[in-house]
Amino acid sequence: MFNRKEARLRRARKTRAKIAELKAVRLCVNRTNCHIYAQVISPGGGKVLASASTLETGVRKDLPNGGNKAAAAAVGKLIAARAKAAGVEQVAFDRSGLQFHGRVQALAEAAREAGLKF
Repeated sequence: MFNRKEARLRRARKTRAKIAELKAVRLCVNRTNCHIYAQVISPGGGKVLASASTLETGVRKDLPNGGNKAAAAAVGKLIAARAKAAGVEQVAFDRSGLQFHGRVQALAEAAREAGLKF
């Protein structure tokens, strides 16, 4: 039987294999108890094209608590703006085996509203 971490990593591996097969740029999300991070990664997986997190001073100044939905939405808007500046319009959403719920969902919806397609 898998423990929670192994099960999450197994789900993430399956998703990443499918994204690699499609050769798509991916929006990868990582979540901890206190913060949320997002990266736009090239199709080969070798280069980070854009990144944003709740650790950045601009986000921290506006929202001191990085572990809530409002902070995740701010990171979603920021990552979409940075991805568009890097010339990326369409991405595949890699939720790293996490449930599409709560902060992960808030980040995804904010990125979609800011013009990122996935």
